[in-house]
Amino acid sequence: MASRDERVRAELQAEGTLLEGYHPRMEAVHRANAADLRALMEEHGWPSEALVGPEGAEAAWLVLQHSIAEPGFMRHCRTLIDEASRIGLVPRWQFAYLDDRIRVFEGKAQRFGTQFDLTPDGPELNALEDPSQVDRWRREAGLGPVSEVLSRARGLPLPSHEEYASKQVAGNLWRRDVGWVT
Repeated sequence: MASRDERVRAELQAEGTLLEGYHPRMEAVHRANAADLRALMEEHGWPSEALVGPEGAEAAWLVLQHSIAEPGFMRHCRTLIDEASRIGLVPRWQFAYLDDRIRVFEGKAQRFGTQFDLTPDGPELNALEDPSQVDRWRREAGLGPVSEVLSRARGLPLPSHEEYASKQVAGNLWRRDVGWVT
C-alpha cells in the first residue's frame, strides 16, 4: 500500500501535477489504501510493530496519514493510535502527526507543531494550541524542537500570492465537501 502511494506520488511529482489540488489519481490510491487498511484492521486490529514489524507499522501509519478523504476513518484510528502509543505498541510521534493533521483539517489548533503551510513569505506553522508547551509535548512524543520543522521547510519552493490564495479557497471547499468541517 505504501509503495503504491509513493509510486503514484512520484509519477505526479514528475508530471508537475502533484501540488495542483488533490489529484484524482492520488485520491483514488488513498481511498483504495484506506479500504485495504480497514479490511486488515477488521481481521487483525491496528498493524502494530509487534504484528507487522517496524516497517509495516510505519507503512500503515503512512497509509492512514494519507486517508484524508475519509475523516471518520482517520478519527477512529486516532483513538486506536493514541491508545497503542501510550502503551508502547507504536511510537508516540505517529499519534502526534495524526492528531495535528486531523486538528488542522478540522480548523482547530494543533498540539505538536507538525503541520505548516508554505506561504508566499515562507513556511508558517499552522495555529498552535499552546505555543509555550509545544516543544515539551514534542519531546514527549519523541520529536525535536518545533524550530526544526520550519528550518527543514526553508528552501522549499514558495507559491505566489495568487497561488496561495487559490489553494486556500480550494482547500477550504474540499475540507467542507469531504466532511472535515461544516
